[in-house]
Amino acid sequence: MVSVGVLALQGDFLEHIQLLNSIPGVGSFAVKFKNDLDKLDALIIPGGESTTIGRLLTIKGLDVGIREFVNSGRPVMGVCAGAILLAKNVVDRFVGETGQFTLRLMNIKVLRNAFGREKDSFESEVFVDILGNMKAVFIRGPAIVEAWGDAKIIGFIDHPLGRFGAVAIERNLIAVAFHPELTGDIRLYKYLISEARR
Repeated sequence: MVSVGVLALQGDFLEHIQLLNSIPGVGSFAVKFKNDLDKLDALIIPGGESTTIGRLLTIKGLDVGIREFVNSGRPVMGVCAGAILLAKNVVDRFVGETGQFTLRLMNIKVLRNAFGREKDSFESEVFVDILGNMKAVFIRGPAIVEAWGDAKIIGFIDHPLGRFGAVAIERNLIAVAFHPELTGDIRLYKYLISEARR
């Protein structure tokens, strides 16, 4: 049994838990405290409000816990706001530099609100190198605009505003700009689980 935790401080963590529960051989857990990480093989940081989640991470000491989790070699997938929180560099399409807290774990630059505000949310198709075409839901979605060092952008979306990164990987980290939990496509989850089993 692979134990996958979903950070449950704010945002759409329940959808991830429900989807994980549909995968044979996987147990899912809501993560609210640092010691919740001890029993896990993998972690998902879900979508939500990245500044709010970031503040709660530091209040609860989960920022330290997640860094230790990553350093132990266990995989983490950040989805939408979670991708922002993994990034070393974050800017916003409308306000520029945000100065917001992030975990600074991935060598990626993320553009917040890359496609506009919430009213500009949309569904599209994303091509991911290791998985093929995926249906993707972007809700006030970010985009991965740069990767360096060991980080690599492996998924792209073609949008009227340009071609943007939608999935990036770096060692045991996965950043996803869209919401796989809303389409029922479990391929990214299976990739995370396969990384946990290595």
